Amino acid sequence: MIENQKIKPAQVVGPLGEPLTLDSLPPADTTRWVVRRKAEVVAAVNGGLLSVDEACARYNLTLEEFASWQRAVDRSGMHGLRVTRIQYYKSLYERQQKY
Repeated sequence: MIENQKIKPAQVVGPLGEPLTLDSLPPADTTRWVVRRKAEVVAAVNGGLLSVDEACARYNLTLEEFASWQRAVDRSGMHGLRVTRIQYYKSLYERQQKY
């Protein structure tokens, strides 16, 4: 079982339906994180292309930062990753949880 967990796929489906490989992921020295790049990293981790630890190390992210991206995608899709709309989607999610 542990041996199977070491097998990683060669490619996964990206957030826009395109195939993602390690080579097509954003560069490791990325400093400007647009929605598409964040979504690609989350898709790579969710698909097993990268582990959370590998993604955090490769992109110099904290675990909390990556987890917030993952939560945003789970709750609101790619739109939730927009920095200018964080408060809107956060309040929307909180209102939905009340009912």
